[in-house]
Amino acid sequence: MASCPAMTDARFMTQEHDHVPCMEDALAQADRVCAARGANLTELRRRVLQIVWIGHRPMGAYEILEALAEDGRRPAPPTVYRALEFLLSHGLVHRLASLNAYAGCANPGHGGEGQFLICKRCGIALELEDPQIHAAIAQ
Repeated sequence: MASCPAMTDARFMTQEHDHVPCMEDALAQADRVCAARGANLTELRRRVLQIVWIGHRPMGAYEILEALAEDGRRPAPPTVYRALEFLLSHGLVHRLASLNAYAGCANPGHGGEGQFLICKRCGIALELEDPQIHAAIAQ
């Protein structure tokens, strides 16, 4: 990863950050949210969520398709969009309209309005949930 000043900020992950625990925690939370709602977190939906969490960088649907192709899967774009729609509807991911991309939700199932800090150099996104920021945006 290229050196990035944002990476020295404690709110961002360091270059040595291990994404695996974050991904595992997100998948465990997804299991709990879906079980509580009686929703079916299929293998494909689970894999799409895992891909979205891979590097703390928002990903477009076609990037997700490429990652699935590396797994040997070749789903059609509508299949990935349906998986993303499911994940969105259960608060497991956010759609970042300004990037036409998706990012994992740090607080799944809470339904809160999050804000994102996105590093322009490395693309890492950090989710915040600050009611004061949300109120200011709403005004």
